[in-house]
Amino acid sequence: MILSNIQLTINDNIFIKDPMSSDLGKKIISESIELIHEIGFENFTMKKLASKINSTEASIYRYFENKHKILLYLANWYWSWMDYKITINTLNLKPKEKLNIAITLLTEEIKKDNNFSIVNEPKLYKIVISESSKAFLTNDVDSDNKLGAYKAYKQLVANVSEIILELNPNYKYPQMLVSTIIEGAHSQRYFAEHLPSLTNVIKGEDAIVNFYKKMVLNALK
Repeated sequence: MILSNIQLTINDNIFIKDPMSSDLGKKIISESIELIHEIGFENFTMKKLASKINSTEASIYRYFENKHKILLYLANWYWSWMDYKITINTLNLKPKEKLNIAITLLTEEIKKDNNFSIVNEPKLYKIVISESSKAFLTNDVDSDNKLGAYKAYKQLVANVSEIILELNPNYKYPQMLVSTIIEGAHSQRYFAEHLPSLTNVIKGEDAIVNFYKKMVLNALK
């Protein structure tokens, strides 16, 4: 079922003008994903994006202060979308079922979600794996954090941590465990594609999903 009215909330300190408020803004988002996926964030520029969307750099700057803010927006959109997916897929379930679904969604390869036509989620997922650390491994991380630039990621971690505490209220490290699942699974996906000797690729099995399920359940015993 396609829920065409779904809209994810992104912190408005990240953008100057909400890109979802206009056709041009939506094109900036969709084509930023295409271009960063194609050439990488380091080679991505406002000039190249303007050329891709047949517009001007000035028009892009009306929406975003710089390319770093575009990356922050894309990362926030991804984390908000992941949080939404976990929420709707775990309603009214028992804690262990919730956790299994949450781990699967956080660690599996991403497929297209037809609820959001302007975003190519599989390509955005590749960007998150390879580029999203550049959104917070910067000298401006503390000031960006004060502006709420990482709120969506922190909310996702908090919500999955609550599921862990439903299963084991005495577990001392829920946020650490959740962020380890997320960052670790992304590294393993990257290794599987580019450096397979650093992970375990098993034919007929999604070893990454299975590994993190076993690791988490063992940690919570």
